Amino acid sequence: MKFLIKTQKDMEAVAANYIKDLLDETEIWVTPQGYSGLVLVDTKDPKAEEKFFEIPEIERIIPVLFEVPASLDAIVSVAEEIADYISEEETFAVKTKRRGKHEFSSIDVNITLGEKIRELTNAAVDLSFPDKTVLVEIIGERAYISIAGKEEWKKFTPEKINARKLFKKVTIVQMPYWGDYKACKNFGEKIGRAVQAFEVKELIIAPKEKMNAYELMEFIKGIRTGQESRYQIQKEAYPWKVEKVPISVWDLYQVIRDKRRNKRLLIITDPKGNTIPEVKENLTKDLYYAKEVVVFIGSREGIPRGLFRYADYVLDLAPYMTFATEHGIPAVLIALWTIYEEELRKKGIKEE
Repeated sequence: MKFLIKTQKDMEAVAANYIKDLLDETEIWVTPQGYSGLVLVDTKDPKAEEKFFEIPEIERIIPVLFEVPASLDAIVSVAEEIADYISEEETFAVKTKRRGKHEFSSIDVNITLGEKIRELTNAAVDLSFPDKTVLVEIIGERAYISIAGKEEWKKFTPEKINARKLFKKVTIVQMPYWGDYKACKNFGEKIGRAVQAFEVKELIIAPKEKMNAYELMEFIKGIRTGQESRYQIQKEAYPWKVEKVPISVWDLYQVIRDKRRNKRLLIITDPKGNTIPEVKENLTKDLYYAKEVVVFIGSREGIPRGLFRYADYVLDLAPYMTFATEHGIPAVLIALWTIYEEELRKKGIKEE
C-alpha cells in the first residue's frame, strides 16, 4: 500500500524518521522531487494507517488507490474504477493539487475527471460539502489518486452559524488611548486589527473630553495601520468580498445621546456591572431583536459612571479582572457571540 503523507514545511524529515521506527518493510521518499511538506510511503504493514496517527507531525494521510502517469488521459482512464467508490445517492467533488510543469491545469483535471465520474455514477457534484472527494495529487510525472470522505476539520460547514449575523450590527465605541505617542500608535494598531477582524458595523473613536491632538493623531494612525494589515489578509483568505470597517470620531457623550434617542441596544463594559450569566436570558433576546448593538469600551480608565444609567446593560466580562485596552473588543464580541449563537440555534436559524 502506498501513502502520500503531508506535513508542515520542514517537518517531513522528522515525520519520516518516526515512520521508519514504526513500520516494517517500508520504503520512504522524503520531499519527492524536491517538494517540501510531502513524504511518499510504500509499505506492506497492514496497520500502517493506524500507526500514522501516532505521529503528530503528520497532518494528512492520503492512501493512494491509483497511481498513473501525470497526463490528462491517464488520469481520466481510471474514472471507471473511481466510480465504484461513489454511489448515485452521494455527492462528490474532484480536487487536484498539481506540482511541476504540465500541458494541463488543475482545473482541467477537475472538470474532465469530474464530468466522466458524473456520467458513470449519475451522482451530483457538490464543491462545498461533498460526501466523497476525489483527490488528485500530481508530483512531477506521476499522479496519485485517492478518495476521501467528509473532512473532519473544515472552516465553513452548514452546521456552523455565520458570526456575521451578530457582528454586522455591532458598533464599537472606543475611548482613545492617550499618553506616549508610540504607545498611542501601538494600541491603535491592535484596536484597528480587532475591529477589522470581526468586521463590525462601525468603530467610533470617542474621547470623553478635550485631549491632545497629536496623541489622538497617533492613535488614529495606528488604527489605520492595524486595519489595513488585517484587511489585506482577509482579502486573500476569504472567498467573499470584504469591506473595510467605517471609522469615525465623535464625542462620547453625544454618541450615547444619539444612540439612546434612536433606541439602539446600549452595552457598557465595566467591572462594576453584572456578569453575563446574571442577565443572559434577556440579553440573548435583546441581541437577536436589536437593529444595532452599541458597545462602549474604556481605555486606561473606564466609561464614565454617569453614562451607566443610559445603558441597557453594564457587563462585567470577567469578575475580579480588568482587561487591557487591546483585549476589550475581542473579549466582549466573543462573549456576546457565544450567547447569541445559542439564541439562533433555539430558533432553528442556520444561515443567512
